[in-house]
This record gives sequence, structure tokens and C-alpha cells, in this order.
Amino acid sequence: MQFNATEYLAILLIIIGGEYLFSTFVDLLNSRNDSSHVPEKLNSYYDDDKYQIALAYQKENARFGLLNGFVSLLTVVCVIFYGLLGKLDAYFTAELSGMIPQTLAFFGVIFLVNDVMNMPFQLYSTFRIEEKYGFNNTTVKVFFLDKLKGYLFTALIGSILLSVLILLITYLSASFWWIFWIVISIFMIGANFLYTSWIVPIFNKLTPLEDGELKSAIVAYGESVNFPVENIFVIDGSKRSNKANAYFSGFGRRKKIVLFDTLVKNYTTEELVAILAHEVGHYKLKHTIFGMVNAVIQVGFMLFVMSLMIFEPSLSEALGAMSLSFGINLIAFGIIFTPISMLTGIIGNYLSRKHEFEADAFAKKTYNGAFLATALKKLSVDNLSNLWPHKFYVFIHYSHPPLLKRLLAIERSE
Repeated sequence: MQFNATEYLAILLIIIGGEYLFSTFVDLLNSRNDSSHVPEKLNSYYDDDKYQIALAYQKENARFGLLNGFVSLLTVVCVIFYGLLGKLDAYFTAELSGMIPQTLAFFGVIFLVNDVMNMPFQLYSTFRIEEKYGFNNTTVKVFFLDKLKGYLFTALIGSILLSVLILLITYLSASFWWIFWIVISIFMIGANFLYTSWIVPIFNKLTPLEDGELKSAIVAYGESVNFPVENIFVIDGSKRSNKANAYFSGFGRRKKIVLFDTLVKNYTTEELVAILAHEVGHYKLKHTIFGMVNAVIQVGFMLFVMSLMIFEPSLSEALGAMSLSFGINLIAFGIIFTPISMLTGIIGNYLSRKHEFEADAFAKKTYNGAFLATALKKLSVDNLSNLWPHKFYVFIHYSHPPLLKRLLAIERSE
């Protein structure tokens, strides 16, 4: 079905407005959910004063998120209303020769302007909210160094991938999508292998876990489940935040275990091994491979849909261009694809929550459910997590089950 520029504009505005209203409704639903009392299972972890601090942290983040969302909506509407994308595209078309330089400059300016406009919100979130509740360890110097490194990294990787995409669009027409699907799939798999070795060190310091009780316990657990452990690193996460985490990256002999220093510092050996057992469960149950395959399939579907719209001049004109613009059509496609992306995100979150339950059960079976439950409680309390999220908010946004449901499942699992 063909639409003219006016009809496309209406579609774009309806999607933008609808997504904002829906997201705001879900956020408000969650923020107004009854969370006035401490769950019985966490009575020994929370006193009344600390729980009130947790509630205040959640409410402040919720209000700040609503403000940020409203400003973002106004910005997008103004950009569309005044045809700023079309003017920017026309400027680079006149000043630069060649589709690739024009498109790179177009997206480069959009990326920088968008990030600079979001910077006040990022600064407030980091140095006001996170600082107020005892999480932030980031200095202004580290914040802006991260920004600079992020710009350089995005410019390098983004320009390569975008240049390949434009070349394929130019020379292969609508057939570009499946070739670029192969390219981006190889990139995604390679990034998973190289993330910890090449990308993380740009921003953080990785140190091999020292010999001692913890390393011995991890190695012993790995041997007990036929999961050879060779590469265990501690990352200086406390450089930026007091929040804790742990993750795997890579496959086969390239796999690496990364523990945040805040986790190592504040948790017992048994709790850390239980957390690790959960992560091993993801690996053993093939969740990692499933996630990668799922991501590759989703990217392929997205590129196919993009191929149906990328050559539509009326879509470019809807956002202020005088003629077909691949750059503007990529942005328009991103907006039109929003409802589909939301749907796939909901399905992905459902599967992710299912996998979390399965990994918890694996950790209980192969190590100790009580230590895992204790670690999850401490993580939730330390991060001031929402203990009573609204069910619909969980359905839409949560990739992990709420704490109370995980604890109940651990108690019930055999």
C-alpha cells in the first residue's frame, strides 16, 4: 500500500504520540503500585528507614524519567514540525559529494546534537540522583572521558557499518538487506567474542582474579559441572558506581567470567559461587546461544522490513526532504518499526524471564539455592530495587523476574 507524504507524516506522528502515551501510562501504573511495606522475606535486610530511602529512590527516578520522556517528545515533534531533518539533509547534499560522506555527516550531527541535548539529564541522573543515594563514584573527569571514548568508538564502528550499508543499498537496491544481514551477524558474533578483550578495556581495568579461596571455589565448582574455568577477571566497576554485577562473554575456550569488584568486596565466597552457578546455568542450558540466534533473526527481519521502505520518496518528504534521502528514511523506518520492536521486546523479555528461572534452578541443583537466594536479596537491597513492581510493567519491561517471584521459585524448585 502506497502513502503520500502527508499520510506518512500522520502515521509517524501517531506512532510517536502513541508510544509516548503508552510508555507514560505503564510508568505511572508502576509508580502508583502499592509498595508501602517490606516483604516478609526481606524483613531482616531492610529496616523502615532504609526501605523509605529505597522508595524515595524509585519515585525520584520515576519522576525524572517522566520529565525526560516529555522533553524528548517535544524535541522530536519540533524537529518534525520545522522540517529540521530535511534542512540538515539538504545542507550536506549541497556541501558534500558522495552518498557515504553525506550520510555519515548527517548521522554524525544528529548523534552529537542528540547526545549534547541529553547530557544535562545524564549529568543530573549521575551527579544528583545516583550521588544522593550513595551509588555514584564517577568523577566529572571520568564522565567526560567516557563521553569522548564513546564518541570515538561510535564514530569508528558506526561509520564502517553505515558505509557498508549505504554501499549495498546503492549497488544492490532492495536486495541489500540479506547481504547486510550477513555482515551485521558476523559483526555481532565477533563483538561477543571480543567484547571483554577489546572493548571493555577502553573504559575499565580488568584484573585476573588472584589465587585464593574465591578462585579455588570457582574452579572447584566449574570442575563439578564440567565447565572448565580458565579466565576469571575482576572489573573496576566501583570506578563509576557502587552497584554490583557479573557476566560471561565469549564461547568455548574464549569465554570469560567477569566479576565486579563491588561484588567481590561485599559478598561471601558461597554467594559469589552461587551467582556464578546461575551464569553457568545460562551457558549450559544454551541460553547464550539462543539469545544470539534470536538477535540475528530479529535483525534479519528488521532489515527485510527496512528494504520495503528505504526507497520510498514520500517517506523522506514526510520529514522535510525535497526528494529521496536514505538517511531520513532510515530514521523514519526506525519510528515506523517502533510498535514491532516493542512487540518483539515483550516476547524477548518473556523468554529472558523464563531463562532466568531456569538458570536459578540450575544453580540450586548444582550448588546451593539458599546461598543464591541470599545473594539475590543482597543485590536487590544494595541496588534499592523495586520489590513490588506492577505486573503489567514487568510484562512490558522486565528481562529478569521480580525478586519475590525468583525467591519463591527457588524455594519450590527441585
